[in-house]
Amino acid sequence: MAYRVGWTESAWQELDAAAQYIAQDSSHFASALIHEARLAAQSLRKSPNRGRVVPELMDNSVREIFVKQYRLIYEVGSDRVIILSFLHGARQFPETI
Repeated sequence: MAYRVGWTESAWQELDAAAQYIAQDSSHFASALIHEARLAAQSLRKSPNRGRVVPELMDNSVREIFVKQYRLIYEVGSDRVIILSFLHGARQFPETI
């Protein structure tokens, strides 16, 4: 079964902000980050449970995979995956996602 994958608006904004920051030095690497993040998200269509459980939450339905030094945090439902956040690994985990 293939899961549907969607992004929250805030997750898209976080990815865009990261790409804009990187683009100040290299538009090539900014584009590569967006491409890799989108590929990682799409890979969850077939293997949604492949990421680890987010340690700050310890909820089996909320997982993460790493894209370079960023955490792609997502929630697995019965037939869909929702990308909740795209955070730099060095940033403090937010109180709400």
